[in-house]
Amino acid sequence: MIKKFSALIRQVAGKPLPAIPGVPVLSKRRRLMVAIMLLFHVLGALSSLDALMSSRTSQGSIAWIISLNTFPYVSVPAYWIFGRSKFQGYVISRRETDSDLWLKHQLKMSTVDRFQLQNSRVRGSLQALESLAKMPVLTGNEVEYLIDGQEKFDSIFAGIRAAEHYVLAQYYIIRNDEIGQRFQQALIEKAEQGVQVFLLYDEIGSYRLGRRYLRQLEQAGVQVRPFHSTKGPGNRFQLNFRNHRKLVITDGKHAWLGGANIGDEYLGLSRRYGHWRDTHLKITGPAVMSVQLSFVEDWYWSSDTIPDLNWDATLSDRADLPILILPSGPADRHETASLMMQHLIHSAVDRFWISSPYFVPDEGVLSALKLAALRGVDVRILIPERTDNYLVYLAAYAFVAPLIELGIEIHRYEKGVLHSKSFLIDDNLSSVGTVNLDNRSFRLNFEITALIAGDEPNQRLEKIFQTDFDRSRIMTVEEIENKSLFFRALSRAAYLMAPVL
Repeated sequence: MIKKFSALIRQVAGKPLPAIPGVPVLSKRRRLMVAIMLLFHVLGALSSLDALMSSRTSQGSIAWIISLNTFPYVSVPAYWIFGRSKFQGYVISRRETDSDLWLKHQLKMSTVDRFQLQNSRVRGSLQALESLAKMPVLTGNEVEYLIDGQEKFDSIFAGIRAAEHYVLAQYYIIRNDEIGQRFQQALIEKAEQGVQVFLLYDEIGSYRLGRRYLRQLEQAGVQVRPFHSTKGPGNRFQLNFRNHRKLVITDGKHAWLGGANIGDEYLGLSRRYGHWRDTHLKITGPAVMSVQLSFVEDWYWSSDTIPDLNWDATLSDRADLPILILPSGPADRHETASLMMQHLIHSAVDRFWISSPYFVPDEGVLSALKLAALRGVDVRILIPERTDNYLVYLAAYAFVAPLIELGIEIHRYEKGVLHSKSFLIDDNLSSVGTVNLDNRSFRLNFEITALIAGDEPNQRLEKIFQTDFDRSRIMTVEEIENKSLFFRALSRAAYLMAPVL
């Protein structure tokens, strides 16, 4: 066997071949085919080593190693496009202490030190998250919850019109539809007034945007950049990482972040989706500096330049809320988003309510939810009945029955598409951000979360949750058991695909 294989290798290499019984002489075309097959198997073996050393979960490593060595012709290209979990080369100022970004902005960010929270009880509960974020909890803020697209866009457009020095905007999806054109026009008008305008978009999420839309912005003086998820030799074929952040900042004084992108569907104008339920957040105060730093990090990666911005934090004159801004993504040393969620669930004493359009959590978050229910925490999970991702819808049926049996309420929003990403912990901590309860948000996407301490914003968000619960139904174990065997098999198959959903 070894002698025959060696003979094949010699032919592929073009070396003279002595007559060997049972070994045919290959034509030039067949030698090429054998060479390609051997190359794929070698690449599969090398890729297996990379998967072994870099995959963040044992399940992911095993799955990739088996497929790369069994079906390398398909798995090798798939691995180098979708399989890697680390975003190589991204400069993060929180970690790279010798980077230009760190040197130029660490001193400026020190101006917020006087706004750091001194309350030991609240800081104690958020200390681990401060370490993950490499940012402090800052006081002196006010927040406004913006329910659905109309409130969000009205607030943001008013903020852009009022901007005097600069506008920073970053979105995963921007569409060239009615609201997209209004957004474009708002940015163009500010640029023509002499206000600096910076727009960062994810080229995968906004792949349909069109060059004409971007060129019109550039001609008006707007500085436009794609995020460049394929920038750098290590990322050339990598399409798996997305910048999922959605935020706007004006003059370093106000920031908007949350779930809604730029598109008519977020106003409920889509025939396919109908009513679209989302939550956005407006922040005024020192925490805007933390949101701004997140934007600058992404802008620096995409453009190798650092905008000249205002770094003098301004106190809100109407509230004194502590806020922690927590950016997360595949360039982090740790799985920031997953660890954040696990920590918050473990810290809950009375309740943990969460709204997410996608619910395919990892084992760590699932275990944290089960433990919270076992210790008597009121756990409620709000997910959509209708979704824009059918695989995620199917996957949820594979693992929710044990949660329901433990007393966890799974609410399915029925009025339309639920896209809100928010949660409540006890009566003093609330959050709005871009993180979904799935592997993509936990490990593959760049995300951002605002954590707000205080009874009053918690009560405001509680009323929003209650309204959503009133428009939802509660899942039962019986409805899952009554599904057909075919449906349950599909849901299990979808759940096995959770790492790439």
